[in-house]
Amino acid sequence: MSKYRVEIQQMMFILGEVQDPLPETIQLVEELIRGQVMEMLIQANELSIRRGSRSINVEDLFFLIRHDRAKVNRLKTYLSWKEVRKKAKEQDANAADTKELFEEVESKTKTLTAPVAMPWEVKNMFSEPVPETEEFEDDDDMMEMAYATRERLKSADERTKKMTREEYVHWSECRQASFTYRKGKRFREWCGMSLLTETRPDNDLVDILGFLTFEIVATLTEEALAVKERMDQIQNNTRHGSYSVPNHPKERYLFDGLTEGRTPLQIFHVLEAFRRLQVPNKKHTAMRSFNGGLVKSRVYLI
Repeated sequence: MSKYRVEIQQMMFILGEVQDPLPETIQLVEELIRGQVMEMLIQANELSIRRGSRSINVEDLFFLIRHDRAKVNRLKTYLSWKEVRKKAKEQDANAADTKELFEEVESKTKTLTAPVAMPWEVKNMFSEPVPETEEFEDDDDMMEMAYATRERLKSADERTKKMTREEYVHWSECRQASFTYRKGKRFREWCGMSLLTETRPDNDLVDILGFLTFEIVATLTEEALAVKERMDQIQNNTRHGSYSVPNHPKERYLFDGLTEGRTPLQIFHVLEAFRRLQVPNKKHTAMRSFNGGLVKSRVYLI
């Protein structure tokens, strides 16, 4: 039974899908995402056991996505602002104090972008402080995150620039869709958290899992839209013989009257996108072993 149909529909709409996607497509997306979240919990739990702990922590989740530098930095930024809001709430600050708090955070970019010390980073492997050096890698990470964020903002701007006030209000409401905000119990039940982890993750960890789950929705939706665009282009080229139809970017708006000619994602678009995202950047593993049995393929987090 679907528990996040409305939320996933809103998220996909914000990411470029039509307002009313096919129910069967939403159902498939939810099943794939749920499987990814469960796999994430399984792998994070294995990491915690290796550390000699019975509970998952933030570092375990960071380790799972460490190769996706843009996503790591988005999560760091999310945690930083989460901490800012928490401090402001605890202090019960007035407007002036809150402004000073935000100005202090903005003036300390390194603190904002790196609130979590990763045990596998070189500077954290020594008991003595490591001399500060130019953080070229951090700069590259920030540039990659900035590019990905800029592309999403550009797409959002294209879709909203001709919206009416009512349409934009609806758009803004869809942007608030969340898996975990005031839905922690539902999220735990949905992904079978009590069956996959030995201890109950705290609310902060559930919020982080909710953030990463949205990132999974975004990655899958964006890839499925790219697959659909490519398939539509091939179909148009085939229909017109050898003549190549120019691939003009289509403006995407809110209501059906403004999205004439657009079609929703089909199941095969999502399945092909998931297949592509499951192919690692290395040689393919053989499908069969020498003993004649199937080789269990690893599930890659997206």
